[in-house]
Amino acid sequence: MVTPGSGPAPGSRVLLGEIVHFSGDPGDDPQSAAIQHWSDGALWIERGRVRACGARADVLGALQSDPAAAATTIDDQRGRLILPGLIDCHLHYAQVGIMASWGRQLLEWLQNYTFPAELACAAADEAERRAAFVLERLLAHGTTTASVFATVHPHSVDAFMRQADRLGLRMLCGKVMMDRNCPPGLRDSVATNRHEIPRLIADWHGRGRLRYTLTPRFVPTSTPQQLELAGEWYAAVPDLHVQSHLCENAAEIDWVRTLHPQAADYFALYQAAGLAGPRTIYGHCLHLTPRERAALRDTGSAVAFCPTSNLFLGSGVLDAVSLLDEGIAVGLATDIGGGSSLSLIRTLAAAYQHSQLVGRPLAPMRAWYLATLGGARALELQAMVGSFQPGCEGDCVVLDWTAIPELDWRVDQAVTLAERMFALAMLGDERCVHATYIEGNRVGALRVHA
Repeated sequence: MVTPGSGPAPGSRVLLGEIVHFSGDPGDDPQSAAIQHWSDGALWIERGRVRACGARADVLGALQSDPAAAATTIDDQRGRLILPGLIDCHLHYAQVGIMASWGRQLLEWLQNYTFPAELACAAADEAERRAAFVLERLLAHGTTTASVFATVHPHSVDAFMRQADRLGLRMLCGKVMMDRNCPPGLRDSVATNRHEIPRLIADWHGRGRLRYTLTPRFVPTSTPQQLELAGEWYAAVPDLHVQSHLCENAAEIDWVRTLHPQAADYFALYQAAGLAGPRTIYGHCLHLTPRERAALRDTGSAVAFCPTSNLFLGSGVLDAVSLLDEGIAVGLATDIGGGSSLSLIRTLAAAYQHSQLVGRPLAPMRAWYLATLGGARALELQAMVGSFQPGCEGDCVVLDWTAIPELDWRVDQAVTLAERMFALAMLGDERCVHATYIEGNRVGALRVHA
């Protein structure tokens, strides 16, 4: 039976400061009505949920007129920027130790770095250690929600979910499924998954703020029978999520063609298994055919944009702006360990570089949309996180414009909000994260990995 999570008990708090969030995709328009901005704002979080967000005078006036709100804490962050907690749409937590490993493209990277890193998580204490470290660092980087790949070992999911639950986080995670073309120590089967995954779903899906994500690594390491099994669960269990990889690398796509010469294309294999639709998200998607782009849009499947990984592994560049304009949901992702930083702020700089290389510059406010509400929409979590709409969960990050001298100098020259937000994306990083809040509770120094 699913039980409530054990995270921090929410109180009542008002944060004062400059506030930005989004009600929709602002596109290229820096004056879009989808951009909600208060230079002197207030965010009221009550019992873990957003009660109100707006001009400081309005929110404090409402607070003062409510006798039940007398115990509310006022947290003055004026001079800093308050955003919804950042959302990472694609992350391999067990691979944190292979970040910044030299010189391999995708398929060699899997053999030389990824598989050995994940084999090490056969030891439960190592999975615990990596999960604790990654969660600590995500919060330090202002990331409050993520879609996370564990390893093939069921205890790797338990390790991540247990610690995320203790911290009261909105997280998605799933056991990697691989029944071919991988080392024996990482190979499961349809039979073992029929036993292991229902237990993981029962233990973690809907516990506190957690959800389970069906996680076939990608077509080359899953037989059609395994993909179909995942499709059966996706259809049968309410609110299950799906995550995998799609069209990341040219050699990978050639491998898929060799394995499945009858298939129309790569994404058609996921469709045939019943793994397309709401709450499904595919990493990278760099080399999509026109049919695949249309199918992603028409099925409501989403794309995880992993710009640092795409560049680091030499996989290619993604025209994320065109995908958005076509109506495909796109969220931002670090992809650790193929990526080079757990910081979604740094990842925004790489996303802009991608967009310049394809001649479709990513607009400043749209970039921050991708890191917040866009990510929530890609994961079908927009009713819970990604904005400060009343009723949303009160996760947020407070950013300090002055934390980096070059950023402070540039912001001082800026005239518009879009200029300042662009400078923050290009020059900022985790040093700008002044505070992270989970359901209105400020996260302290964790050091949970020691």
